[in-house]
Amino acid sequence: MAYEKNEIRFSQEIFYYLLMHHELSEEDDARLYMAYVESPEIQNLVKSQGEAAHSSVEQYGSTIYLIPDTDNTFLGYSRAQLKDLLVSSKGMNRDYYLAQFAILVLLMEFYDGQGVSSRTRDYLRTADLQNHMVDYLREGAARMDEETQDLAGIAFSDMLQAYEALRSVEGSRQKTTKEGFLNGILHFLDDQGLIEYVQEDEIIRTTKKLDSFMDWNLLNQNHYSRLRRIIGGEV
Repeated sequence: MAYEKNEIRFSQEIFYYLLMHHELSEEDDARLYMAYVESPEIQNLVKSQGEAAHSSVEQYGSTIYLIPDTDNTFLGYSRAQLKDLLVSSKGMNRDYYLAQFAILVLLMEFYDGQGVSSRTRDYLRTADLQNHMVDYLREGAARMDEETQDLAGIAFSDMLQAYEALRSVEGSRQKTTKEGFLNGILHFLDDQGLIEYVQEDEIIRTTKKLDSFMDWNLLNQNHYSRLRRIIGGEV
């Protein structure tokens, strides 16, 4: 298929914008946004460039996103980098898994996978998130013995042990405490533009970016049902 010179030029500008900002809306740059949404040819060119860069270009609602593939460590994070950001490079694997579990619980508490918008609440308190984490970990460990957990690939007992080993110090920001451990995760999600973490009030709110991902991509009914089973130890 032959493309016009201006179509190629627009696609290059759009993809470069996405490389710099990771998302594009009409409010960001109306010229580039309208060029993308009004031209299937330009869309195809931008998506093709995304594939070449081991990523995908998707439009959710009124925003276009550049989403790195899972193994894309240039535009995204390697496992080692993510572990360092979430728990520290010296942290054990079970601490890293616990951090990922905390994020899953946060998603479960905000979204239900149903309706026009899957978000079910406006905010969540950090103390409530901590309590829900403990409840889910204990429920999962009680439902599944260690052999079953190994087969399912989710170690509730190890994560529960890791969490209970952390001290509880109100207001602490050290990752060796329950409060500090969770604080680091929430700051990471805030830096990624996925949540708004009001540290002074200990309140978490989701952003339009996360709502869009959940509504349009991550949280279809099949994904939601599996997530419920995992969290509840029913894998």
